[in-house]
This record gives sequence, structure tokens and C-alpha cells, in this order.
Amino acid sequence: MSDEPIRVRAAGVEPFPDQAPAGIGEEDIRRLVHGFYARIREDDLLGPIFGREIASDRWPIHLEKMCAFWSSVVLRTERYDGRPLSPHLRIGELSEPHFRRWLALFRETAEDLLSRDAAAIFIGRAERIAHSFRLSIAFHRGEDAVRLPMIRAGS
Repeated sequence: MSDEPIRVRAAGVEPFPDQAPAGIGEEDIRRLVHGFYARIREDDLLGPIFGREIASDRWPIHLEKMCAFWSSVVLRTERYDGRPLSPHLRIGELSEPHFRRWLALFRETAEDLLSRDAAAIFIGRAERIAHSFRLSIAFHRGEDAVRLPMIRAGS
């Protein structure tokens, strides 16, 4: 048995369920991902970072990769094969305001495009992913991450 649910509960967060939630499909993921990144690209804080990191001709590839990622995270499809943290570790300017804005845009997009229940599932996963990335980035920078609070999409 994996110790992942034990570690997650110890951190005060419920583990991801073993099965995909009913009523969410690939088209929901596609709509969310494409809508979210359209907002990201227009955002004053995040747009320049994404514009610098992803060449305009690479956006279709990035969007498909993100659809596969969210399909794996929410639908448990295992379509994503990659290391999502690695590119973020290379961006030296990433800090809490960036994660807060990312979560706020994600929440807005999910709530605009999905049912309330589906949006809540995606937002919960996004919050946990953002927290994990923040912890990893702090660790790799040699910062104290022990008391780094989890931020919520609405805060």
C-alpha cells in the first residue's frame, strides 16, 4: 500500500480519489484549459512570463499537454507523461503573487465554464498543485518552506 494518502492527510488535505468524478469529460477539460490559458495570455502579471517561456508556435503543443495533464489529474487517464515542476523551477521570478493570480484566474475560468461541482473539483486540485509547486520551488531555492501556508483560489 502506498503511503501517499497518509502523507496527504498529515498535511491536512484529503487524497485524490481513486476514480474519476462522474459528469466530467475530456471536453470539459479542453474547454477549461483553452479558456484558462487564453486568460493567462492576456493577463498583465502572468502573460509576459508565459509569452517568454512558450513561443507562439508552441502554444498548440502546450495546450494539448495541459489537456493531457488535467485529464490525468482529474479523470485518472494517465495521458500525461512529463515532469510539470521542472519548467517552473527555471523561472527565477516566480513568487507568491504569481501563484495567487494563477489560482484566481483558474477559479474564475472554472466557475465560468464548468458546473459548480466540476469547478470545485478542478479548483481543489489546482490549489494542491500550486501548493506543491510553491513548496518545491522554495526548497530548490534554499528557502524555508516549513511554514509556507497553502493559498486558496479565492484568497
